[in-house]
Amino acid sequence: MDHSPTQDRPDLGDAPAGGPLDGVLVADFSRVLAGPYATMMLADLGATVIKVESPGGDDTRTWKPPVHDGTATYYLSINRNKRSVVLNLKDAGDLAVARRLAQRADVLVENMKPGGMARFGLDHASVAADNPSVVYCSISGFGPLGGAHLPGYDLLVQAVSGLMSLTGPADGPPYRAGVAVFDVLTGLHAALAVTAALRHRERTGEGQLLETNLLSVALSTLVNQTEAYVAAGAVPHRMGNEHPSVFPYQPMPCKDGDLIVIAGNDGQFRRLATVLGDPAMAEDPRFATMSDRITHRAEIEQRLRARLATRTAQEWYTAITEVGVPCGPINSVDGGVALAEQLGLEPVVRAPDAAGVPTVRNPVTYSRTPPSYRRSPPPLGADSDDVRAWLAGP
Repeated sequence: MDHSPTQDRPDLGDAPAGGPLDGVLVADFSRVLAGPYATMMLADLGATVIKVESPGGDDTRTWKPPVHDGTATYYLSINRNKRSVVLNLKDAGDLAVARRLAQRADVLVENMKPGGMARFGLDHASVAADNPSVVYCSISGFGPLGGAHLPGYDLLVQAVSGLMSLTGPADGPPYRAGVAVFDVLTGLHAALAVTAALRHRERTGEGQLLETNLLSVALSTLVNQTEAYVAAGAVPHRMGNEHPSVFPYQPMPCKDGDLIVIAGNDGQFRRLATVLGDPAMAEDPRFATMSDRITHRAEIEQRLRARLATRTAQEWYTAITEVGVPCGPINSVDGGVALAEQLGLEPVVRAPDAAGVPTVRNPVTYSRTPPSYRRSPPPLGADSDDVRAWLAGP
């Protein structure tokens, strides 16, 4: 029995994507960040993604400035390679179109509050009744049980998960991360789950329901910090830019500015001490292991600061890097992009369409099935006529 993706493809004039998910049809009922990030990852790998939007459009279309040709860059960052169709699910005719899309889809992704899709007969049970092989991915803030009524905003989850208790100066207030980190990582987990479920369907013909939520992803993302508590009963706390288990692993002041300096193992520490001109520190038995260095953190930091203050950050960057010890400047975002360009990573890509919107390259390279950048993020409803016409067909 053939369990490959459905042969009922939308004929929307696209050339074959050629990626590993070419031929997979994704009905994207998600909005804002976690869901759209997941579906963009699938689209980059060749899936046909039809983004269903309300008449008002995805919220991120209004999150501006900044803008590119009048369009919010927030929206542009997570919606390339998609088609946009406007459907008002409160309208009977539009709802019928949405249901036909769900019936034909290989994958459906949604991030309404738990139970929200059931109001429209688009919940997993309803969709699977007509499309039993569908891979249905539901994303929420706090899961479908006791947290079903809670809104899923990244900042809220950063607060309640414990991340903000770990972020900021040791003697100052908690801070959020500078990006919606749990939304993005939830999107990545969702995309991974979808590809695993498609592999299962390929073997068995079975679709399934996938559920993930920001809080569960947050606790997984906190890795060593949550493990410190669940396995050792230790509640982590803010340490500014310091690391609880590795030292040095932080910004250090040089003659003209800060430099990130890292010694992740004993060999790196010895090389760092030597290149800084303090070979005695490299051989001191009190500093021989990472645990020893954590114990003597204050003394070592004082000695490192004294040596680093004698030269500029660039001078120390050159010298420290040459001996194989990790270090680097604290760039602004433009500096980060420039570094990636300097290293040949080609971080900026443009679709070959007329819009040619610049977006950030998919971070994974594939030797045989690379990501593709076929379409710029679509204007609201840009593909409504084509999608509706296809869905009206047999």
